[in-house]
Amino acid sequence: MENDSYGFSSELTLEAFAVPAGGKYPIFFLGIVIYLGGILCNLTLLTLITVKTSLHKPVYFILFSLPLNDLIGITAMLPKVLSDLVTETSTVCYSLCVLQAFLLHMYGGAVLFTLAAMSFDRYVAICMPLRYSSFMTPTVVLCIISLVWTLDFVFIVSLFSLQAKLPKCKSVIMNVFCDNPSLLKLSCGNTTVNNIIGLFNTAVMQVISVSVQGFSYGKILITCVVTRRSEVRSKAVKTCVAQLIIFFIFEIVGTFTILSHRFKNVSADLQKIMGMLIFVLPPLLNPIVYGLYTREIRNTVLRVLGNRVSA
Repeated sequence: MENDSYGFSSELTLEAFAVPAGGKYPIFFLGIVIYLGGILCNLTLLTLITVKTSLHKPVYFILFSLPLNDLIGITAMLPKVLSDLVTETSTVCYSLCVLQAFLLHMYGGAVLFTLAAMSFDRYVAICMPLRYSSFMTPTVVLCIISLVWTLDFVFIVSLFSLQAKLPKCKSVIMNVFCDNPSLLKLSCGNTTVNNIIGLFNTAVMQVISVSVQGFSYGKILITCVVTRRSEVRSKAVKTCVAQLIIFFIFEIVGTFTILSHRFKNVSADLQKIMGMLIFVLPPLLNPIVYGLYTREIRNTVLRVLGNRVSA
């Protein structure tokens, strides 16, 4: 319904890709392969953690949030983009646009907080191995997981509640998917406070995540340096390298996304692609990284595959 006062329509228009002739369906099928690959890998990891008693440990209960969050991120973004590409319809109702933006921002925050929680678990396991079982009890693990999602929810809700109060006067989203900056551009009011709060929330979430990980991995590094036990060093490398790789993948892709919007000579389509990568690349790579660098998960997968081949 059109709002004559502000020129705002509840049916928003998304800015589509400039796809070359004949490139629509190859891009669509590539996107489908990526999406199904991400779904399969993350569902496999979730299933293994759920059904295999050998993985019923605090670190894997905390890890459970990561593939679950990856499913939210890639599903909230990619199917809609691919559907718009094929049907050549680039419209979305305002409520669904807000929902998509909310889920995508929840995804980003949950990655940061989950990786921080996992690094803390590894700190306790490696630096205080004799106290690990008594410290990381089911109650403590549940509190850590609840804290991860509660903090994420509070930060994102505070961001979107401010955005919802602004008057809207535009109906074009300058992107192929919805996010908070795009929704802010629909407003005809002063968005200075929203921008400040958005930057503040992002900075605080990054500081919390990086601080916890810096403390945890710093303590682990010190333990590895001072200890003479090779098994401690081996355990530290095996259990921490996957988490560090995932963290750097997320941060590097996020940094390139931000930089692509800061340089005027970067094309609009490249900016859109970079914006999509942070919701596509980590969900696709995270389960693979954990499968390669975590012995318990790798052996479980190989054992399951071996049993099926034998059958």
